[in-house]
Amino acid sequence: MTAMAPTRTESDLSFLLDHTSHVLRTRMAAGLGEIGLTARMHCVLVHALEQERTQIQLAELGDMDKTTMVATVDALEKAGYAERRPSSTDRRARIIAVTAAGTEIAERSQEIVDGVHRDALDSLPDDEREVLVRALNRLATEHLAVPAEGPHAARRARERAK
Repeated sequence: MTAMAPTRTESDLSFLLDHTSHVLRTRMAAGLGEIGLTARMHCVLVHALEQERTQIQLAELGDMDKTTMVATVDALEKAGYAERRPSSTDRRARIIAVTAAGTEIAERSQEIVDGVHRDALDSLPDDEREVLVRALNRLATEHLAVPAEGPHAARRARERAK
């Protein structure tokens, strides 16, 4: 006798969110790649422009480990978009300062990121777009704001900047 699969009683929210997120990331990577950036490079530039931040603070905002962050900042320095400097408030700390060229490329990369998001949302009717964004914001800040603890923790998702 062949075993029967259990009957699904709810929409597969995990698949829907994973799939759409994956496709958005691939579109983002393609668009940013056209101007020589990665999503991580974009993230570091934008967050470093918001306020003076250390490499550790930027790594936390971008959900990057130390090695990935060092490689990302190295790439930004090599491209002339950022540089490591002493903090203006704590001479022992080093911040990531964005150059004029980095500011320019960050503006272009933000246009690309916004365009990817706009294209996705524009594919929906107006009433659905508003409901989707409101519902996702509510899930992200309420019911699904904090990951569950467990013996085999899933990879932590990128945190949205405050």
